[in-house]
Amino acid sequence: MAGEDPIIAGMAGRYALALFELAQESKKLKGVETDLKRFAGLLEGSSDLQRLVRSPVFSSDEQQRAVTAIAKKAKISGITANFLQLIAQNRRLFAVGDMIRAFHALAARHRGEVSAEVTSANQLSPDQTKALTASLKSVTGKDVQLTSHVDPALLGGLVVKVGSRMIDTSLKTKLDNLQYAMKEVG
Repeated sequence: MAGEDPIIAGMAGRYALALFELAQESKKLKGVETDLKRFAGLLEGSSDLQRLVRSPVFSSDEQQRAVTAIAKKAKISGITANFLQLIAQNRRLFAVGDMIRAFHALAARHRGEVSAEVTSANQLSPDQTKALTASLKSVTGKDVQLTSHVDPALLGGLVVKVGSRMIDTSLKTKLDNLQYAMKEVG
């Protein structure tokens, strides 16, 4: 089955699946999902935490102690805290971001939702987010969980990823394509 399902293909997917099944078995799916979102937010907002997670310089014990302290401070407990400690112990903390994304994809699929990532040059307004979500729902036929990112380098437009599909309407891509076309002509 792992070869057929792109969500659980690879090491990060297998860890995410194990956590998902454990959370589902113990009826704590929503709590684990909330804790993982909290940890992902901490990871995204801290260059020190990113360094701890990605650097092979830190020993397994150092990573475990740090993750334990962070989980305690962030009020992440139970299954999620144990999971974070386990992946630190197994020297897999570098893949925690991929594990979290795979877990959220499994949880969304379980709820009958589809995950979508949108990257824009500026923060989307609530009305724009609502319109985009409605548009994606009409295309996919499922409820859409939207994750937004801001990348000023896009200049304008959007890059939307739904599953393995990507729609790039960014001004940067259009300008790059125009520049390429101009080189072909000249």
